[in-house]
Amino acid sequence: MKKKERVKSKILFNEIINNGHKISNDYFTFFYLDKDQENPLFGISAPKKVGIAVVRNKLKRITRELILKTKKMFKNNRNYIIIVKKTCLETKFSVLEEKFMELIGEANEK
Repeated sequence: MKKKERVKSKILFNEIINNGHKISNDYFTFFYLDKDQENPLFGISAPKKVGIAVVRNKLKRITRELILKTKKMFKNNRNYIIIVKKTCLETKFSVLEEKFMELIGEANEK
């Protein structure tokens, strides 16, 4: 994921969470907010209750890879915040990819 595709400011991050729509499953929580722009922006968060910093960083790397694999499925006029849940630790990548794509599909329907 390139730097220009990331949510960088805390203000925008909080705006998406507070004003956006929320969908979730056992592995991820998506917040998304419609914006007037050409490309979607992504923010990734792994709360401290998930584990120590090494574990949280690993989950964020996995999530970035999922975003890269499924980037064409996201709508261009939205910003996304993806929060990783602790259940991702015990799950295989293929299952995470499947559940991630299901959430994208739900978000696109709304």
